[in-house]
Amino acid sequence: MQLSTDQLLDFYHLMVKIRSFEETLGSLFSKGLLGGTSHFCIGQEASAVGVVQGVRDTDWLVSNHRGHGHLLARRLDVYRVMAELLGRETGYCFGRGGSQHMCSMDNHFLGTNGITGGGIPIAAGAALALKCQKSDSIVVVFFGDGASNQGTFHETLNIASLWKLPIMFVCENNLYGMSNPVKCSVAGGGRIAPRAAGYAIPAQTLEGRDVELVWETTRQAAERIRNGGGPELLELMTYRLCGHSKSEPRVYRTREEEEQMAKFDPLVTFPKRLLELGCTQEQIDNAANSARQMVEAATQKALQDKPGDRQVALSGVFAKEEVSK
Repeated sequence: MQLSTDQLLDFYHLMVKIRSFEETLGSLFSKGLLGGTSHFCIGQEASAVGVVQGVRDTDWLVSNHRGHGHLLARRLDVYRVMAELLGRETGYCFGRGGSQHMCSMDNHFLGTNGITGGGIPIAAGAALALKCQKSDSIVVVFFGDGASNQGTFHETLNIASLWKLPIMFVCENNLYGMSNPVKCSVAGGGRIAPRAAGYAIPAQTLEGRDVELVWETTRQAAERIRNGGGPELLELMTYRLCGHSKSEPRVYRTREEEEQMAKFDPLVTFPKRLLELGCTQEQIDNAANSARQMVEAATQKALQDKPGDRQVALSGVFAKEEVSK
């Protein structure tokens, strides 16, 4: 299926929106306007957009700790996502969920999850419910390469295969589980897809920074699952251009490696692809500028909102700590 240039420009708009959102979060942290921690998906935007746009809006999504891109790829309101992270009562969970526990049932988004591999069995439960309801919707669950070493991964793949659950397992393999290279933690050279064979589940490994390839592969897999084919696994090879979490120094990899990987940044390669397909530079620039302006406006609006009760409570704790010092 061929995507139109308008659709591809929309994909680019979504990817820039995600990148700008993550960079804005980094700035808010540095200014002391955002507390706690957060895990950015800078460099992984194409996998989020390709997968989420490759399924229906009524298909359920389950995310992980690095989930802002999945939320925005589902087209959740940027303002309400930002408000949630800032602890504002206008957020999707009234400021109580934050980065690790944000959900939106109205948008068929079952939530981000701070536990490595924690969302995988949740997705299986949702898929079982859909099967019992004889629904034609499916569940898509995102996880990282590190989660494939968890018991939740293996147990869930086993039961999903036995019961032919309508679930798509999506591993965003960014080559590192925190600071541990995947080749040092996953037997067989660091690839996740071969593990699915042990549970009789079809699996593919593909370039996760190619949004068109990810979209088409996801679309085809979703239809097979939707039509009763049982679960499938997609391993998307990607790379986080940032650290595991905010302010992480990345001492476990070289700057030379990062410079090499930056050449494959989807926000660098995809505009070139758009030019090849006939888009003008003005169209590309407009899409990017529109996304950045959207994030900026949403951020300024959220900063002016009333803090939720959780944020107020935390502020009181911080104030007491300062007094005690």
